[in-house]
Amino acid sequence: MIAGALAGGLAGGRTSALPARTGEQLSTYTQLLSLVQARAAEPVDAKEAIEGSIRGMLQVLDPHSNFLDAESYRQMVEEQRGSFSGLGIVIWKPSRDLPLTVISPLEGTPAWNVGIRAGDVISQIEGEDTLHMTIEQALRRLKGPKGTEVSITVTRPGDEEALSFTIVRDDIPTNSIRASFMLDSTTGYIKLQNFTRTSDRELENHIQALEEQGMTRLVLDLRNNPGGLLDQAVRVSERFLDRGQMVVYTDGRIRGSDQEFRSGGAGSRTDLPLVVLVNKYSASASEIVAGALQDHDRALIVGNTTWGKGLVQTVYPLSQGAALALTTARYFTPSGRLIQRDYDSLEDYLLYDDADLEPNEEERELRHTDSGRTVYGGGGIRPDVIVDLESSRLLERLRRAQIFFHFAIDLKTHSANITRDFEVTPEVMAHFESFLDAREVEWERGDLEEAKALISNEIRAALAAALWGRLEGDRILLEVDPQVKRAIELFPEAQQLADLARAKRE
Repeated sequence: MIAGALAGGLAGGRTSALPARTGEQLSTYTQLLSLVQARAAEPVDAKEAIEGSIRGMLQVLDPHSNFLDAESYRQMVEEQRGSFSGLGIVIWKPSRDLPLTVISPLEGTPAWNVGIRAGDVISQIEGEDTLHMTIEQALRRLKGPKGTEVSITVTRPGDEEALSFTIVRDDIPTNSIRASFMLDSTTGYIKLQNFTRTSDRELENHIQALEEQGMTRLVLDLRNNPGGLLDQAVRVSERFLDRGQMVVYTDGRIRGSDQEFRSGGAGSRTDLPLVVLVNKYSASASEIVAGALQDHDRALIVGNTTWGKGLVQTVYPLSQGAALALTTARYFTPSGRLIQRDYDSLEDYLLYDDADLEPNEEERELRHTDSGRTVYGGGGIRPDVIVDLESSRLLERLRRAQIFFHFAIDLKTHSANITRDFEVTPEVMAHFESFLDAREVEWERGDLEEAKALISNEIRAALAAALWGRLEGDRILLEVDPQVKRAIELFPEAQQLADLARAKRE
């Protein structure tokens, strides 16, 4: 998530000398800190107090300027680099009183190769009990230099004895692309989950692989993508744009903050019919891509209005391994739309609902795409076609508690010969209800019946992921995804946009 708050490159530089008035105020601050340390009723850690005051100062600027302590800065650089050294597992632990559980091992990684499975509970790391560890504490122990060893003990549903593993750490790619496959004989699907240094290269490789399978049109899924590196947003966009077309421009008050970013070469897929999926959790670099492709009439945007994060952060390294991510400019789409949503009220900015994202035509900036279509600025990217997802409060609560994952592990443990055409029968649903009761999950019969079809599909997807890998689970979820289904129906319009772009070139 750190990368989602940084849609710019890493930069550094000297700060200018402070004016005399600021020096006087810093003297006052030093006196205050000394008094707090000397006279406060409880002992005060100077490091915690200073870092807290830094964060308080940044909160008066904007929602995205941020102080990164040494650990956070290291994690950010790791994520943006596209790899780290570790075991290759996704773990889950919602509280200190619940076990550290493996959600999935990543295929081909050290954890996968030694036989770690989804549902394994990591009870010990290097002989130390994990029950009261946080995920961050566990990750620090699991990660380490390539070639070094780490010993873990796991308990596995269905096995009485604990299992011990000594695993050699290796480089683990943090791939930007979560899923890539054919939805039908001609429609490819690519899920881009963030923008790291490898995003553009990954995208090209996956597009080529899908074309070899017969792809002639593409659904690019940017839903829940929090953003990342600006240069990768530009490179992803220019895959589909002509040379010289603007992708995004920035406007700020310091020298060098006003910049234009244009497609650096003739795109390799300028004629490919394209539908881009977005939702309210698509932010920053995702909005740059969606905005550029929409403004140039190059893709049909489908889903829900995006978050509206259009502030540029420049990262300045500080002493002791820390860094400052400071907002230095604002992003605008090629047509001149401001991406950033209003943040006068921080509470409203962070705790909004979907209705808050819909444009008020009297208040929003009116702009036009290359062909004259109307678009609005000042609050994220509004799709060409709004499509809401089906959901329910019960379903969302079960997802957050990872109930479907744990039920799938239970089914896998106690059922034999589960095949890929597995269906959720009345017997399976009755088992699920008993499972909810055993885990003391509150539910009502009416709520369960109302969401029965969605819950059944979640069960099928979770079981497929546990047995055959996360990709198989994703396939099942997309089968009934209304935004994906609508995207496929809208390809004639996407084709018209591709033809329009071709006609302008000719």
